[in-house]
Amino acid sequence: MSEQVEQLQAASYRTPFQEFVRRFRKNPLAMAGMVVIILLFVVGTTFWLCSVFHVNWPCDPGETEISQKLQPPSKVHPFGTDQLGRDVFTRMLHGARISLLVGFVAVGVELTIGILIGSVAGYFGHAVDSVLMRFVDMMMCFPTFFLILTVVALLKPNFWNVMIVIGLTSWMGVARFVRAEFLSLKQRDFVVAARALGASGPRIMFLHMLPNALAPVLVSATLGIAGAILTESGLSFLGFGVQPPNPSWGNILSDGRLYIFDGWWMTLFPGLAILVTVLAFNLFGEGLRDALDPRLKI
Repeated sequence: MSEQVEQLQAASYRTPFQEFVRRFRKNPLAMAGMVVIILLFVVGTTFWLCSVFHVNWPCDPGETEISQKLQPPSKVHPFGTDQLGRDVFTRMLHGARISLLVGFVAVGVELTIGILIGSVAGYFGHAVDSVLMRFVDMMMCFPTFFLILTVVALLKPNFWNVMIVIGLTSWMGVARFVRAEFLSLKQRDFVVAARALGASGPRIMFLHMLPNALAPVLVSATLGIAGAILTESGLSFLGFGVQPPNPSWGNILSDGRLYIFDGWWMTLFPGLAILVTVLAFNLFGEGLRDALDPRLKI
């Protein structure tokens, strides 16, 4: 009993951020996901700088050497070589920055649209809410991946089109989250006080209410990055995503399917990279949700 009293007293002296950090650190799977994400950031940033300054390190990802094609993993080529003699390890390192960039840009577009529509629907309610939510319901009726596939097929398949289209077709969940939070917040005392003081609608929405509605949005964004990376990999695998010679995990995997018996490493390593990355973001997002959920506080 005294131990529980001491824990409650200690919790009363912690700031909300300290309490969040304490709760997050108690989740080993979330911590492991965060470590993997940090490593991916370091790799992605490093090879983005290499591409900006035209530094081919550890070697040129586009350099072909037919005499070295389909070489198994070795000290010289840790992940082997592909059908053109290109180093798979180097191509996967450069592909990491593309996968991360696709994930973050797509989620940025998704959050922008979702927050705007969800905020307006939740704040104004009534007819505005009904019209916007029926539009959201209509968008959710379409199979997302096939919708993306159709739009990308109609447009010129390139890097930027893939990111924008993924974001434009994935915002519905964020809109629902934000709307639900706004519906519960708009009758709170601080919102009523701001309205009584003459604050404008946009000021109340984005300065007072939105910061209090961001917790589920952050979790949704983290999980959305994993979904965007997986979608880009699927599109690249089908030939509608990042186009060769630019390396991405999806098109490396697509090349490997033709040589699955002669070059198993071309499918194993990019497949593991996609699996570990998506799993890391999902574990990190679940850890954020548990740490931010006030119902789980002790």
